[in-house]
Amino acid sequence: MPSQRNSMLQRLMMCTAGLFLALAVSAQDYKPVDDSSSIGFGIKNFGVTVSGTLKGLKGDIHFEPGNLGACTFAVSVASKTINSGIDMRDNHLKKEDFLNVDAFPVITFKSTKITASTKAGYMFLFGDLTIKGVTKAISFPFQAQPNGNGYTFTGDVTINRRDFGVGGSSLSMSDQVKINLKVVAQPAK
Repeated sequence: MPSQRNSMLQRLMMCTAGLFLALAVSAQDYKPVDDSSSIGFGIKNFGVTVSGTLKGLKGDIHFEPGNLGACTFAVSVASKTINSGIDMRDNHLKKEDFLNVDAFPVITFKSTKITASTKAGYMFLFGDLTIKGVTKAISFPFQAQPNGNGYTFTGDVTINRRDFGVGGSSLSMSDQVKINLKVVAQPAK
């Protein structure tokens, strides 16, 4: 009898361990990979498009393609990393009338919901974007492509810089900023 009880106990422990392993393998938590990702922007200034990038991508992503209601994105970039290819312009963009990087070192995005899109292969992301301490609701379509053990998320969104107090009342600069996102995410460890 004791041998049979030990055997049942061993099987129960193995089943429990297998269940925990299955849960760990099916975990859908990811971290963005800054070096492989790109956060780009473009804005017209004097009729010419000025483009650049932001780095320092960090955050937490929970993504389950079959359960969009459970998905969340909470990511940020370092505002001081703005790079338009011209140091003098970048230094100006870091000042108080633009990004004010000393007071507001990060730009954040936190999703509020994700839904299916009517366009094949796309989903729709809703969330709150915070720049310079100002938070505005934004939404945009995006794609999620499997990439090894993770995903590559891509999308474009256009925001109004004045909504966030960026650039003052400049007449030479467009109000519309187009943001291009390519976020490579790998399983969280």
